[in-house]
This record gives sequence, C-alpha cells and structure tokens, in this order.
Amino acid sequence: MNVSGFNHITIRVSRLETSLAFYRDILKMNLVHQGRTDVYLEWGTAWICLIETDERKKGSKRGPGVDHIAFSIQEKDFDQAVEQLLRYEIPILRGPVERGGGRVVNFLDPDQIQLELNTGNLYTRMKHWR
Repeated sequence: MNVSGFNHITIRVSRLETSLAFYRDILKMNLVHQGRTDVYLEWGTAWICLIETDERKKGSKRGPGVDHIAFSIQEKDFDQAVEQLLRYEIPILRGPVERGGGRVVNFLDPDQIQLELNTGNLYTRMKHWR
C-alpha cells in the first residue's frame, strides 16, 4: 500500500465554539469553513475537522475524542490499497465511496482505531461541502 502522507484528523468535541477558539486562537490554525456542527481548519499541508457531538442524545455512545485519522493516497493507488485491505481481511467500516471530491475508505487497525485512506484534500472537500 502506497500511503503518501498524513491527510487529516477528525475530532469529536463537546463544544464547538470552545474548541474552535482553542485550535484557531491558541494553536493558530486557519479557519477554512464553519458550519452549524463542524469546522475545518488548516495548518501547513494538513487539516483538521472538529465535529460537535452530544453524548446526551439518546443512543449516542460517541463522546469527545478522535473520530478517525486519514492518510493521503494517490488515486492511481487507491483500488490496489482497497484490494489489500480486503485480502488481509481488515474490517472496512465505510466505502470505498466518493466523498467530498475524493475517494475514501474507512477501516480499523488492530486496536480498533478508525483510519481512512483519502484521495482528496481540504479544498476538494470544501467545493462539495458548501
């Protein structure tokens, strides 16, 4: 599998405005998009998505924490990577699908941490998010 680098991390947060202030004002990340329950911030060649979660909602078992970590992969290497995940019987949670201007597949590592392979970038995502 030819992963070419870090793509993004998605973090579930309890209060979007508080977390936005921390990442933007303290860590000096650049705000790219702010929605009702999500924000996208950029720093260097990587980006971060903050998603507000309400663990008080009925049936919600996902409180604040890392949702998933995404790695960049070239479009030409994507199908082969998915085949490799299947060959090694890696649990696939979503995909492969088109999402936000790129192809993605979400899967679990041996410790059940959700990972993602993503052919897109922040700006292709923003074109499809707005």
